Amino acid sequence: QITANLDVFIRRFNEIQYWVVTEIVHTASLSKRVSLLRKFIKLAAYCKEYQNLNAFFAIVMGLSNNAVSRLTQTWDKIPSKFRKIFTEFEALIDPSRNHRAYRMFVGKLQPPLIPFMPLLLKDMTFAHEGNKTSLDGLVNFEKMHMMAQTMRTIRFCRSRHLAVLDPPSPKSEGEVRSYISCFRTIDNQRVLSAMSHKLEPSRRT
Repeated sequence: QITANLDVFIRRFNEIQYWVVTEIVHTASLSKRVSLLRKFIKLAAYCKEYQNLNAFFAIVMGLSNNAVSRLTQTWDKIPSKFRKIFTEFEALIDPSRNHRAYRMFVGKLQPPLIPFMPLLLKDMTFAHEGNKTSLDGLVNFEKMHMMAQTMRTIRFCRSRHLAVLDPPSPKSEGEVRSYISCFRTIDNQRVLSAMSHKLEPSRRT
């Protein structure tokens, strides 16, 4: 019960990620698949612009899923401008050097922003499990400082309210809310890969 909202937040991350893959492998038409791929790259750009980095990561990871990345016929028809943007997005979510690229990027932002939550959870888990709570009967304040730093990061991200300009009309807002409340998702990688290979069979050399 204590972490119920956090659990929902993490499930939503996975849902968005697999929604991206599902929508693409469900699109039989090559031209429509190319159009959809462009829209998802634009959507990732919007998420980055409005500092929703959690959704940004989910979308880019969905596009990087093997069931999508192997669709060479689709990617080949994407304009070079979009491919360049996506390459920059992949570099930003690169996990090497403890997500150094992302940490440097997010360190320059001002609130409000939605951080990449799985990384913050990883930081807290590392601090908690990698350090003893007490040393020789005394509180390990170094561990407490590490845990507190992550919590300060979360508080900083939400220290200002988001001001949404030009809100959509009630009708369009209702349609959007209805759509995003029940994404069509398949979270079985084997099924997604099979659908991908059906769309674009592997070329034999």
